[in-house]
Amino acid sequence: MSEESQRPDTDARLDTDDYEALFLDDTPMFDTRAPIEFKKGAFPHTVSLPLMTDIERAKVGTSYKRDGQEAAIKLGHRLVSGKTKDERMALWLDFANKNPNGYLYCFRGGLRSHTTQAWLAEAGCYYPLVKGGYKAMRRFLIDRLDSICEAAVDPSQLEKFYIVAGQTGAAKTDLLLKFDNTIDLEGLANHRGSAFGKRAAGQPSQIDFENNMGVQFLRQHHKSPNTPIFLEDESHLIGRCAMPLKLRSAMHESPIVVVEADLESRVEHSFCNYILQKLAEWQEWVVIHKPEKSAFELFAEELQKSMFNIRKRLGGVRHQHLTTLLDDALSAHEAGDDSQHREWIRVLLKEYYDPQYDYLLEQRKDRIVFRGNSEEVEAYLISLIA
Repeated sequence: MSEESQRPDTDARLDTDDYEALFLDDTPMFDTRAPIEFKKGAFPHTVSLPLMTDIERAKVGTSYKRDGQEAAIKLGHRLVSGKTKDERMALWLDFANKNPNGYLYCFRGGLRSHTTQAWLAEAGCYYPLVKGGYKAMRRFLIDRLDSICEAAVDPSQLEKFYIVAGQTGAAKTDLLLKFDNTIDLEGLANHRGSAFGKRAAGQPSQIDFENNMGVQFLRQHHKSPNTPIFLEDESHLIGRCAMPLKLRSAMHESPIVVVEADLESRVEHSFCNYILQKLAEWQEWVVIHKPEKSAFELFAEELQKSMFNIRKRLGGVRHQHLTTLLDDALSAHEAGDDSQHREWIRVLLKEYYDPQYDYLLEQRKDRIVFRGNSEEVEAYLISLIA
């Protein structure tokens, strides 16, 4: 089959390498890579409609290594033929009809996407592809994020990063989400950022995390190129999602704004997020996935596992004390009283999280440009973008 795309008429949309427009316009795209490739990493507004299954792709790959490209192509055509081809064609045509402004792509914009495009053209549907495919789009996002991060630490540029820090439970995320120029890193990672931050729905793959982050920074830069970007203070890992090196480096050089809150308000905020909301998320998850265990069992196990995971940092005696408080709170909660959770949360904040926070902030005190309560910080952030 020829690598040249078939074009039934001169008015048809052309193939594109305008990656910026694809992401800024939320362009619908279908990915012809194998499912295993899509699972490792894809882009927002894309769906997996593969040319070959994982098994078929593996067979073609083996043939390519053993017998060469021509034999591999012939095998691919034999594997995807007849009823199998018709079923996949029906899915592609349905997507094309529902998304007339969309595109298709494969890994490098090569044989798989051209084959899919040619088969669609034979059926009377010319559908454009993304030149360079997934690899080129991902490279574009990485390079663009790197350039934004480099500009953020350039004294001559206005588009700075401001890092909002604060003790655990200071409601930093809630404050930041009031601003359109915030990039919600924890939201992108689907994790609350602490040892107890795992969410029922789980986290995206590392590549999905990076791709989605790249799109968010691209959009913010395009929308307001001279406006500061607000980011919550994060470690190099948000759960198991690692921060890109250039972004982490830029955040390490950026000014810090500190949100201050008293212990009791932080206990209450943590109780709402890590107890009430976490249990509600598990209840929603159970409805969809219908596991053998109840939502409360999964919720309790997750809290107990999180406490166990920090046992070395807590120390033996303190870990045992907090574990006892947690277990007692879970028993009371299951019986209808959730209030006892505040006790172990208070101890954990005061004896574990706060000393860590104070130490780390002291190391960066020269970068602090403002500190105050939530209302004061909000007013300061507003002044930065006014």
